[in-house]
Amino acid sequence: MADKARIAILGASGYTGAELVRLIATHPGMRITALTADRRAGESMGAVFPHLRHLDLPTLCRIEDVNPDDVDLYFCALPHATSQEVISALPRDRKIVDLSADFRLRDPQVYAEWYGRAHSALDLQEEAVYGLTEFYRDEIRGARLVAGTGCNAATGNYAVLPLLAAGAIDPDEIIIDLKTGVSGAGRAPKEGTLFAEVSEGFHAYNIARHRHIAEFEQEFSKVAGRPVTPTFVPHLLPQNRGILATVYVKGEPAAIHAALAARYQDEPFMVVLPFGEAPATRHVRGSNFCHIGVVADRRPGRAMVFATLDNLTKGSSGQAIHNANLMLGLPETTGLDLAPMFP
Repeated sequence: MADKARIAILGASGYTGAELVRLIATHPGMRITALTADRRAGESMGAVFPHLRHLDLPTLCRIEDVNPDDVDLYFCALPHATSQEVISALPRDRKIVDLSADFRLRDPQVYAEWYGRAHSALDLQEEAVYGLTEFYRDEIRGARLVAGTGCNAATGNYAVLPLLAAGAIDPDEIIIDLKTGVSGAGRAPKEGTLFAEVSEGFHAYNIARHRHIAEFEQEFSKVAGRPVTPTFVPHLLPQNRGILATVYVKGEPAAIHAALAARYQDEPFMVVLPFGEAPATRHVRGSNFCHIGVVADRRPGRAMVFATLDNLTKGSSGQAIHNANLMLGLPETTGLDLAPMFP
């Protein structure tokens, strides 16, 4: 594209909205023309996020005040159950990347089961493409609407999908033990994410009922060609960013490592560590990279697969930009080659 793509971010006052702004600020193929945040409408982005005050950005406004003639692609970073209504009202000739859960599940009945309400935009659901870039690249390139994955779901999918595709593991023996930073809960005030509730502690949450289970079952079953029901338990870490999943599987460890290395050898943001090494969240912080490691269990024929990524970048906003690059015909790594922050 000769000119930069014009970008609107709906819901810019949340963590994923701020992360989108941070990444697009140095993106050579995109420029932000609209930022919305209904409760903060009329304020500057610098007032809401002081770390962005050096940028020349549009004033926050309401969604209805965005001029679609100034937008080529919308990033929709709104709460779950909000995006269906909002996206339904957007022009049908504009590209959209939705970061909520509203279009991730292909089966409306499954959506209703996990989210407690009927899907209200079935026509849009039919055209939505699941946004796990490395597995749906071709579909995303031609899509109008892409549904970003859950950050926990992305982490587990990266660890497991190549193994199911290669027949390297037993589909009935998958345990995903995942730890995530508190920013995954969003910026809205909640008692359970107060500093005193999270700091100096570590606990499991939404045990056996976390909504990302539905994404695991959808994607695992599709690849395996039969129903797959993993065990998934998320835990809340007393840190801002990062996800680390430890996945316990049944299969030959060397073959498991080989399957992952082969699947991701040409992927720009996927790093498979040498056999026997495990990754750490601090090695991907603030980046669009996912690190994967495989370690043999003491028991023969079993292994531990580790996957780590930054939930706000590779798990959400970085993934969204990766997908948008494809949708806009840009080189897919554009604006995303930033190195992780360390320490």
